[in-house]
Amino acid sequence: MFVFAVLLFIAAVVLFFVGRANDSKGLKFGALGALLAGLFSLVVSMTYVISAYEVGVPVAFGKVGQPMTSGMHVKSPFTDVTTFSTRPVDLNLSDKDVVEVRSSQGGVMYAEVTVKWSVDQAKAVELYKLAGSEDAIQQRLVYPDSREIVRNVFARHTSEEGYASDREGINAEIGTLIKERLAPRGIDVTTVNLRNVKPSDALQGQIDRKIQQEQATERAIEASRTAKAESDRRRIEAEGIARANKILNDSLTDKVLMNQCIDAYKEAAAKNPVYAVPCGGSGSAPVIVDGSKR
Repeated sequence: MFVFAVLLFIAAVVLFFVGRANDSKGLKFGALGALLAGLFSLVVSMTYVISAYEVGVPVAFGKVGQPMTSGMHVKSPFTDVTTFSTRPVDLNLSDKDVVEVRSSQGGVMYAEVTVKWSVDQAKAVELYKLAGSEDAIQQRLVYPDSREIVRNVFARHTSEEGYASDREGINAEIGTLIKERLAPRGIDVTTVNLRNVKPSDALQGQIDRKIQQEQATERAIEASRTAKAESDRRRIEAEGIARANKILNDSLTDKVLMNQCIDAYKEAAAKNPVYAVPCGGSGSAPVIVDGSKR
C-alpha cells in the first residue's frame, strides 16, 4: 500500500506540471485526485487493525516490536505485522498421527490424544522468535513435545495400567507435563484428553491369554473350595454319628437290654402260642413265653 501511495504522489506531481504547462484544468483536477488518493493510501499503510481474539507482532527492518492487542494501531509503512489467534486450537493426535507407545513391560499400544492450546498474548514475541507463524507453533512446538511426553509417561506404566486400570491417572500426568513444558514458551494448554488407548495385535493376544488363565484359575479355586466344603460336611456328619453312637452305647446297660429284649418278644409271643425268648447273658437259660396264657 505504501508503494501505491508513492506512485500516486508521483502521478499527482506529473499531472500538475503537465496541466500547468498546458493550462489544462482537467489535468490539474487529476493531479488533485491523485494527491488525495495517495494521502489516503499513505494513511491506510500506516494503520493496522488487530481483530478480536488476535495478537500482532510488528517487525520493522528485522527488529521485533512490542505485541499489539486487538484494535487499531499506527505503525511505520515499513513495518510488517504477523498475527496469532488467541482462540483455543485443537491438536488431534489420531489416525495417521496416533502415538505409538510402549509400556514398562514392552507392550505396544496406540494412544489417541487431543491437546487444546492457545497463544499467551504477553509472550507472543517469544513465540514469533521461536516459530514465526501460528502453523509453525503447532508443528514445531506443540506437536513434537506432546508426542514425546505421551511416550515417556506410558513408558513408566504397565500395559494393564495403560489400557485399563490407570488411564485417568496417566491422562492427568500427561496434561501436567505438557502444560509445564509449553507454558514457559508462551503456549497456554487448557485441556489434554486421552481419548482412546488400543493395544497392538500382539499385546491383545497376550491379554486374551491372561484372561483365560485367570478364568481357569478362578474355576480351579472354586472347585477346590467346593470340595473342601463337602469334605467338611462329611466330617461333621461322621463326628455327629460317632457322638450319637457313643451316647447310645453309654446308656444301654445289660438290664436295659434285657428288659427291651423281653418286651420285644412278648409282643412277638402275642401272635404265637409259645415263643422262646433268647434273652439274658451267655450263661442263662432262654425264657419260655406261653402265648396262650393271657
